[in-house]
Amino acid sequence: MNEPYYEAVQEFYTSDLKKPALKEVNVWPCAVRSSSSSGVAFSCPCVFLCLSFLCLIGNVLGHPQCLDYGPPFQPPFHLEFCSTYENFGCCDQERDNSIAAKYWDIMDYIDPRGHKRCGTYIKDILCQECSPYAAHLYDAENPQTPLRNLPGLCFDYCSEFHFNCHSAISLLTSDKLTQECCETNRTCFCNLLHLHDEDYCFPNVLKNTALNRNLGSVVEDRKGCLQLCLTEVANGLRNPVLMVHANDQTHRMFVAEQVGVIWVYLPDGSRLEEPFLDIKSIVLATPWIGDERGFLGMAFHPKYKYNGKFYIYYSYMDKNRVEKIRISELKVSASDVNKADLHSERNLLQLEEPAANHNGGQLLFGVDGYLYLFTGDGGKAGDPFGKSGNAQNKSALLGKVLRIDVDGKSPDGKPYRIPPDNPFVSDPKARPEVYAYGVRNTWRCAVDRGDPVTRKGRGRIFCGDVGQNRFEEINIIVKGGNDGWRAKEGFECYDTKLCHNSSLDDILPIFAYGRNVGKSVTGGYVYRGCESPNLNGLYIFGDFMNGRLMALQEDEKTSKWNKQDICIGSTKACAFPGMISSYSKFIISFAEDEAGELYFMSTSYPSAYAPHGSLYKFIDPARRAPPGKCKYRPVPVQTKIKQIPFVPRAKTVLELLHEPSTTKPLKKSSVRTAATTTVSSKKAKKTSSTKIKASRVKPAPPGKKRQKSKAEAKSHKPKQEKVAHVSRTTPAPPLLQKSSHLTRTKKLLPKKAALAK
Repeated sequence: MNEPYYEAVQEFYTSDLKKPALKEVNVWPCAVRSSSSSGVAFSCPCVFLCLSFLCLIGNVLGHPQCLDYGPPFQPPFHLEFCSTYENFGCCDQERDNSIAAKYWDIMDYIDPRGHKRCGTYIKDILCQECSPYAAHLYDAENPQTPLRNLPGLCFDYCSEFHFNCHSAISLLTSDKLTQECCETNRTCFCNLLHLHDEDYCFPNVLKNTALNRNLGSVVEDRKGCLQLCLTEVANGLRNPVLMVHANDQTHRMFVAEQVGVIWVYLPDGSRLEEPFLDIKSIVLATPWIGDERGFLGMAFHPKYKYNGKFYIYYSYMDKNRVEKIRISELKVSASDVNKADLHSERNLLQLEEPAANHNGGQLLFGVDGYLYLFTGDGGKAGDPFGKSGNAQNKSALLGKVLRIDVDGKSPDGKPYRIPPDNPFVSDPKARPEVYAYGVRNTWRCAVDRGDPVTRKGRGRIFCGDVGQNRFEEINIIVKGGNDGWRAKEGFECYDTKLCHNSSLDDILPIFAYGRNVGKSVTGGYVYRGCESPNLNGLYIFGDFMNGRLMALQEDEKTSKWNKQDICIGSTKACAFPGMISSYSKFIISFAEDEAGELYFMSTSYPSAYAPHGSLYKFIDPARRAPPGKCKYRPVPVQTKIKQIPFVPRAKTVLELLHEPSTTKPLKKSSVRTAATTTVSSKKAKKTSSTKIKASRVKPAPPGKKRQKSKAEAKSHKPKQEKVAHVSRTTPAPPLLQKSSHLTRTKKLLPKKAALAK
């Protein structure tokens, strides 16, 4: 941040108006001497200052922004003085009272005639600090320009003010140059307050319907794409698959990498040098692009603050070289709250995986306090296991949503209890753990916190379910519900025979999209945070393959969900300090922090060992919460480990706008380099192929070749190139046993299509 500029703003906010030495000012209209423009322009030193301001005005387009660099807001209480902006602007009640006090300080030095003649002018000028376009009026959008002493006034209005009240200028500004040269020279004074874009000067800005039509609402472009902004929160991550919080008031963020390492990020943005958990020697993960195995899920116990328990979901290979999924309970270390106790692992459940893909991986606690587990259908293509597939077979645990009570034990010796109201506890042909069935490969699910005021929607579980080759789904999980796979894909039949015999009570998706939109859904969250109130109720999700970000909003009258695309990084909407204009293309996961703010994780190179993953936070540039509303005080955490400060890598919008003109402009399309693939400020372009460009592609271990359907085989033509083959010679099922060294041999294998397919 520009420190002198920041200090100038702080001074503007905190300094009291210095009272001039005179006791009273007689305000009278004046006749300005007629002269040529050249005579006026160069006879006054103020003009040089005016021209300097015009030269320093950058190419930042005007957008709603306050003098503290943030978006405008809706004041929580009535504004008595600057009431024009009580519905939306940049002042709360405290700031409004401060401006009113300055106004009366000024009016104390003006005679009674001046009160009537100049009171409205002075009030209007002072209240521009409350305008939703205050930053533009005071040149605060561009940190490279000095902050104006007075707001930008339209020339006609400025001329009237100067004609009637020019003697009051010394009361409005303490700048001596302005006082000396501009009190008696109207042209000079009004040139000084001139704005390059006259649509934004006062009072024109109030009359501009284009600027005020949807003021305070989420900005949409001409195609209806929602304009949101991002800040970079973390980088250098190896396929970050999740971010969770412990709900312990510390506001730490735990970010897990696919290789099996969990990092702790503190509220100040720094990362602890040593991980919270490191089980990469046990987790089955490979450098193969798109390999779906690895560390996949994590959830903290609702009472973690008191019992220190958390749960993990990961791939491993047993001593017989059989690939499995393990769900375990661990505890935090008794000696360090930022370290897990590796010796505390309690194995809850193990599932054999018939193939290397469709591993599911989500763990979460519902509002009922039970642990929900989301498994894939077993892999390959078309769920070819058994008569109707794993997903439709309620006696199998694959292709399901499972629900267990981790605080109890079953009479039959299982390390968990079956909730008594699970839907199939009395069905002898079903596993009692099954809560819902008919899912293919749910990739990222989330619990809705509910509306902050009404609590409406609280407890709903949203999931993205990756499709076969036609449709991607967003589902709301229903107790005992059948989500349709493999009978159905999206809203249409997949297995015709099963589809015609399926129940009319099958749970349909709330939304499904075809391959013209994306190829591999990544489920998201319903926004319930505090900082961006416009986003409340929006379900935000994305597509892994093409980097497309989308939002669903429920129509309360019809209960239907309507989709809108999300566009990131508009140079007009996101010209705020810290906002960035691009993100890594392959969207792996979404997350929310303890305060409910929304994030997503993506990478430019989707390999479990490639450190090209980043974490981004969503920001609504159109409206924020009132100052002070979203403040929280994290419970201090004693750290015994060195903290690594965050160093951003992405260029901000303001940095890009103020680069030297010799710099080549960024292309609007995705920018690709040998190690990076990013999505630019425009909406992610539709992709016609799932191929991922890479210099080297490393295959998965042998024995688990992916089988494709005819449709998949036709759409994904393998391209062979020399790659390194990775195998594990000594598998290690227990958590504390170290894995063997990796041995490498050369082999030819096709590229894999997608991480979540």
